[in-house]
Amino acid sequence: MLLSPLLSPPLSQPVDDFRLAYDRQGDAAGPPVLLLHGWPGDRTDHAAVAERLAGAGHDVVVPDLRGFGQSDKHDRDPAAYYGAPAQARGVAGLLDELGVSQAVVGGYDIGSRVGQQLALDRPDLVRALVVAPPAPGVGRRVLDERPMREFWYQPFHQLELARELIDGDVGRARAYLKHFWSHWSGPDHTVDDQRLDHLAAVYGAPGAFVASIGWYRAAVGMVARALAETEPDPADRIAVPTTFLWPEHDPLFPRAWADRLDAFYADVTVVPVDGVGHFVPVEAPDVFADTIAAAAARPR
Repeated sequence: MLLSPLLSPPLSQPVDDFRLAYDRQGDAAGPPVLLLHGWPGDRTDHAAVAERLAGAGHDVVVPDLRGFGQSDKHDRDPAAYYGAPAQARGVAGLLDELGVSQAVVGGYDIGSRVGQQLALDRPDLVRALVVAPPAPGVGRRVLDERPMREFWYQPFHQLELARELIDGDVGRARAYLKHFWSHWSGPDHTVDDQRLDHLAAVYGAPGAFVASIGWYRAAVGMVARALAETEPDPADRIAVPTTFLWPEHDPLFPRAWADRLDAFYADVTVVPVDGVGHFVPVEAPDVFADTIAAAAARPR
């Protein structure tokens, strides 16, 4: 069930003056799980995953990242306040406030990047990662014809035109988001009107769309990141056990791009998820929840 944007969730204590809206459900004494959403979504992306895990006795925390959903949206320097390190700081502050550590962190899209940053910056908070792409190791393949067609939206988000065309207009926000939810989903998934109406309401409020693309304005886009990427020293790889749920029909991240993960993760497994597209927790919540539960049950 989708959460109503009119409901008032609890808010975290501020980090960098940003409070995070979040839901917590399940057994507070159970294995902890943190679920992180992507763009263009919010914490309701994980509603079905959270329901399954909470019902199985996990302690499930699901925040809106800063700039998204019902979390704070301040007009601040994106590089300082909306990039991966800043987002990870906010999430770490929430977990510290709740007394949660050694959580299995699940995420996709932006949530995947933030989870990976959290594992680097605060490994005490992360027991394992269960994530869908993006992942490092793409290199010059990002310049191939297909990815160059797909990543147009990232340079568009750098333009003031993005604010002028979309911000503060629910109808335009709905049309823009519908494109991505339709184009990035697998062939058997159709985004329903209820989800689009919910996302249009939260993204269409004044200042909300610009806050959501603060992530893209905080750093270079996928193309420049992939071209500039270098392999870390083996000792500096992400150390926590990491599982990538790699969908079959994600137009952004083909499965061939999973071939260099060992250079960036000390303990990594790739699990193909057939039949689904970019939105793995929405399109395949059973797979997502079962993989997180297995990671939580794995001996330390």
